[in-house]
Parts: sequence; structure tokens; C-alpha cells
Amino acid sequence: MSIRSVRRAPRVGSRSGFTLIELLIVVVVIGILAAVAIPKFANSKGKAYAASLKSDLHNLTTAQESYFYDHATYTTDVNNLRYQLSPGVTIDIVEASGAGWLAKATHVAANPITCAIYVGTVTADRTPAVSEGAVGCSNGGTPTPP
Repeated sequence: MSIRSVRRAPRVGSRSGFTLIELLIVVVVIGILAAVAIPKFANSKGKAYAASLKSDLHNLTTAQESYFYDHATYTTDVNNLRYQLSPGVTIDIVEASGAGWLAKATHVAANPITCAIYVGTVTADRTPAVSEGAVGCSNGGTPTPP
């Protein structure tokens, strides 16, 4: 007895692969996942920028106090301080005297986030800082807690 292989004739119209409906469903699911993930990622970047602003302002506080110890006054010139800014951060020391100082910080990629801190007595507008020595931030005019 011999074993013969049986060949079947392929059916007409039978193809392997994905149907159009299956491909559309996959595309829709990927679109939904992207719609959820992209805003979360953007929010994470915003929080990281705000954290770098707060960190730089806290470091500025230490540098200003060191400068005050040596010169009995605060300075408006960041170059006079032994201080390194994070990449993209700009700090503007708005007011400085022997009685106190005020600084505001922004990040080029984090507009419109602005953070501020003040120490001592200052006459300039302190917003978004609300209490002495604490960094306050605002997101386009809306203050956020420190």
C-alpha cells in the first residue's frame, strides 16, 4: 500500500490577510491611544519645566544670601552670583537692596508659566509669589500652589 498525498485545489476568491474592517479597527484603536497619551506627555513636560524654575529660584536664594553675607546687600546682577541656571531658564532679578530682593523666572519652552520668589521688603509687584521665601508660580495668570 502506498500513501498518496492529496492536493486540494485552492478556492476561488479565498485570500489570506487582514480585511479592511480589521485594519480600520486597528487604526481607530491606535488613534484613541494617541489621543490619550499625547496630552499626558505634554502635561509631564510642563511639570518638569515648572520644577526646573522652582529649583533655580531656590538655588538663587542660596546665592543671594551668600552675596549678602559678603557685601551686606543683595544684587540685581545674576553674573555677580556664583550660580548656574538650568538650560532654557531665564531669571530676572526685578528688585534688590539691603532690605530684600525679588526675582521672576521663565522657561523658553514653558510659556506661559512664570515663577517668582521674594525675600525681605520689596516694592515691586510680587505676583505670583504669595509669601516670603516661597516660590509661587502662575500658568498664564492663574496662580498655582507652591
